[in-house]
Amino acid sequence: MTPEQERQSAALMQRAQAGDHDAYASLLVLLTSTTRKFARARLGGVPWIDDVVQETLLTIHRALHTYDPARPFGPWFYAIASTRLIDVVRRERRITLREFPRDPAFDVAAPSAPDDDIDVEAIRAAVRLLPERQRDVIEGLKFRDESVRDIASRTNMTMSAVKVTAHRSYRTLRKLLGGQRED
Repeated sequence: MTPEQERQSAALMQRAQAGDHDAYASLLVLLTSTTRKFARARLGGVPWIDDVVQETLLTIHRALHTYDPARPFGPWFYAIASTRLIDVVRRERRITLREFPRDPAFDVAAPSAPDDDIDVEAIRAAVRLLPERQRDVIEGLKFRDESVRDIASRTNMTMSAVKVTAHRSYRTLRKLLGGQRED
């Protein structure tokens, strides 16, 4: 933030605190671009820059009354922007640690029309050819609509083992049903 932007922001903030809605709107426009530049300088071109901007502006809205006009605007603003940036980075890190890259093999197909050529009997026959444990997991997940947790407790497997077994079963079923592609 340049010294001129600092003065302008402080003046707009004082007017906004006095109830000037136009000044508040102008302040938010100015702070939007300033926050975006601040976040991009620290994070690069991550796709969630706008999350940092939004969280910062929401916090400024909630903390409008806490700004002291006798003090500089920049440190107050950058303290909020830094805190929100750190919060969003932590949230994104948690999401990244819990999620896995998308596997196209597990994409859900659009519901089939009645005239589509789906051979249900061939699918059931292929499932019957699976080893007992794989068959039990697939029948539980797909035919009886059981959760992974339910199957794990019923079969004395861990939830991770159920998921791995399901994945291996899907791969075997693709081969049995003619999808010979290997990922």
